[in-house]
Amino acid sequence: MAKDDYDVVVFKLLVYFYACLKRVTVFKQAEFDLITKKAGVDERYLLDILRMMQDEVLIEGLAFTKAWGEELILLGNVSDAKITAEGIHYLQDNGRMKKVLAFLIDKADTIIGLVKLVALMQ
Repeated sequence: MAKDDYDVVVFKLLVYFYACLKRVTVFKQAEFDLITKKAGVDERYLLDILRMMQDEVLIEGLAFTKAWGEELILLGNVSDAKITAEGIHYLQDNGRMKKVLAFLIDKADTIIGLVKLVALMQ
């Protein structure tokens, strides 16, 4: 599973939008960019993902148009996106989302282990 796989990106976005809904955080463009840019997500790919998420009713509040043929353009701001009840249930109950969570936890454990090893060497 790659960090820019559809399911990985959807998981991260849903978690972020859910945190915004629960008022754990307020939407900050810099945080959102960090989530997507660190995963190496191309801007056009991100718009496609957001459009698919909205089509699947995982999020709402975004408006899109097409220009120059098939070029997808976001009207407004990504901060207008809100997670839906369907998005929350998808995040909590979907088998693919559980696999992504396990994948990310495994990666985090690996990184933490490496950091501890480096600290021991100093």
